[in-house]
Amino acid sequence: MPLVEKVLNEIKKYNKVSSCLTAWEHIPAKPAVYEGFPEWIEDKLVYILREKGITKLYSHQASALRLIKEGKNVVVVTPTASGKTLCYNLPVLDSILKDKNSRAIYLFPTKALSQDQLTELYQLVSALDEGIKTYTYDGDTPSSARQAIRKQGHIVITNPDMLHLGILPHHTKWLELFRNLKYVVIDEIHIYRGVFGSHVANVIRRLKRICKFYGSNPQFICCSATIANPRELSQKIVGEEFVLVDNNGAPQGEKQFLFYNPPVINKELGIRKSLVKEVARFVAYFLNYDVQTIVFARSRLTTEVLTSYMKDFLTKTGRSKDVVRGYRGGYLPDLRREIEKGLKNGEIKGVVSTNALELGIDIGQLDACFMAGYPGTISSTWQQAGRAGRRADTSIAMLVASSNPLDQFVINHPHYFFGESPESAVIDPDNLSILISHIRCASFELPFEEGEDFGTKKLREILEYLEKKGVLHFVEKKWYWMSEVYPTDEISLRSASVDNFVIIDTTDQQEQVIGEVDKASVPTLIYEGAIYLHEGEQYAIQKLDYQNQKAYAKRVKVNYYTDAQTETNIKVLEEFERAEELNMEHAYGEVKITTHTTCYKKIKFYTHENIGFGEISLPPEEMHTTAYWLSLSRDISGLLERQESEVTSFNISSGLLALANVLINVAPIYVMCDPQDVRAVSEVRSIFTGKPTIYIYDNYPGGVGFSEKMFELRRDLLQAALELIQGCGCEKGCPSCVGPIDEVGIKGKESALIILREALN
Repeated sequence: MPLVEKVLNEIKKYNKVSSCLTAWEHIPAKPAVYEGFPEWIEDKLVYILREKGITKLYSHQASALRLIKEGKNVVVVTPTASGKTLCYNLPVLDSILKDKNSRAIYLFPTKALSQDQLTELYQLVSALDEGIKTYTYDGDTPSSARQAIRKQGHIVITNPDMLHLGILPHHTKWLELFRNLKYVVIDEIHIYRGVFGSHVANVIRRLKRICKFYGSNPQFICCSATIANPRELSQKIVGEEFVLVDNNGAPQGEKQFLFYNPPVINKELGIRKSLVKEVARFVAYFLNYDVQTIVFARSRLTTEVLTSYMKDFLTKTGRSKDVVRGYRGGYLPDLRREIEKGLKNGEIKGVVSTNALELGIDIGQLDACFMAGYPGTISSTWQQAGRAGRRADTSIAMLVASSNPLDQFVINHPHYFFGESPESAVIDPDNLSILISHIRCASFELPFEEGEDFGTKKLREILEYLEKKGVLHFVEKKWYWMSEVYPTDEISLRSASVDNFVIIDTTDQQEQVIGEVDKASVPTLIYEGAIYLHEGEQYAIQKLDYQNQKAYAKRVKVNYYTDAQTETNIKVLEEFERAEELNMEHAYGEVKITTHTTCYKKIKFYTHENIGFGEISLPPEEMHTTAYWLSLSRDISGLLERQESEVTSFNISSGLLALANVLINVAPIYVMCDPQDVRAVSEVRSIFTGKPTIYIYDNYPGGVGFSEKMFELRRDLLQAALELIQGCGCEKGCPSCVGPIDEVGIKGKESALIILREALN
């Protein structure tokens, strides 16, 4: 009996576990569907593949190759480890074998994935022995190698950030590449959503503009995990028509998918057993059987706390704590490569990761995957579950729910997850702040000609605006770059800020950089007094040098970690659209958000009790973005105010706060965003509307389309909120529906239900 099945059989025996399972789905093994190699592929390439044991193609690989041969742009959507790589490697290598001038760019979302894919491609290239030059070009590429790559590289493997910063602005040095560019490969395209995707769509606009200047017109090959709109997303990012290939022919091993809801330990308050402790318990059980396991956590803090708990467990049982490692953004590159290698060769038995390992980095044959909380989307959940089970043997994926309302909705509605199609990815390439930034970059790269297209109707208006600002100069029907500023340096594709703060360990008197944090995370992670967790170790932030972007830390041993508290104010700048329905008024528009981090709590390890507070002295942060808001009409406001004075079970303030908590958690079900991508604020009497109002805003400068989508799906959101609250078994509200009673008050749940019933009747 396979090891995983043995452990699962043990789990079934424990009533305390089986009684908390809300779903146990058996996903049967699936045989492969094969087709032969097409005749047009070079014989030598087919021979090399046969030598490597690849004697036939999967059906989706054959379909992709047929369409690529016909000159179509293709997006391939199949599960993890289904051989998508061959869908682009074969046509690219075949093209170079037939014409040594042919060139290709491979775009991967991370440097780690680029390095991983290079290894696989290099094996093919070496076996061919035809002088095909394949290189990665990123921030780690030595200066001495860069000139050779520019002149000789047939296949340049890079990421969108390096294309934006290091290639497009210096296109004159890449003459051979852009003049002969035949293929552009964009892997993991589902990652390019929200603000990142909106930036990348503009980077592709700039790439195509430069290609046109040099006389090339590349074909695009995209690959994606399962999302609802892969073809639409590809077309938005590239600006061209695509054909979808999703007839997966790869074999799949048997998988057992379990949903586990930790038991309630305080029914009155609706408090469940700790998510972190429950996951640690399960993983410890699997590690006892030597089952190689990956755990996904939703935040850096949870990742580090879980890693600490797992290392403590191993130490207590006499095993090396180094067989479990953490993995997240902020770790330095050498440390991440060390962990990836340890997973691949089996030295590391367990890894606790943020979604950084969700992508297709080769980390070996893992047998079990645990998700500490719902990842936020159906797509991400399947992607994470797919990291286990690359062999023919049985694998397990288990989703362990937190008390978060979104988690509770999914865990108690398994048919939603297993029956619904994944969400749609949302991007807005014409977001004004993003668009202006990239038009500045494009102007630096090549002057804009009058009548030129950049995929937006706003181009001339923006060019004239930049001319007035003295950035551009218009002469002989062209706009030329005039500023001395290097525009790409001012733009980060992945966040609102290009600035990173480094964390410096001063424990041994020798300053050593141990990690980094983006500027937006500074107020919540590395304020003075914070405990910064890193690979199971605790560091106290003793000094934050905000101006020079450095945080000085010292290794400590304390029994708590820290959690920052923030206050948010909102101001409406412009209303774009409004709709009045029943007892509610709905709108979306532009807003200004002011956020101030005021204090932090000290949370004790294991018991998770609050054991103290500390003040945070940092300047407030301001952001212009878009928001969807819903207000109670004057009629319902008056009715509810009368109810509040007459009925003890109703309170407007509690009801609004409770409903805001629910809406912010059901929104990701309908809009493909991470839970932290949207935020909510409630006001009993809004300055703008003059009525009780809830605002839900995009947590990115300029907004990226989430609020407009929520405005369109407003009735679905309200109905889902009603079902979630009604479906919760607590009496007066709990973390699984409207939020903790001590936050929303004892009238919060019933008040939110009254508002929703009036809004939906």
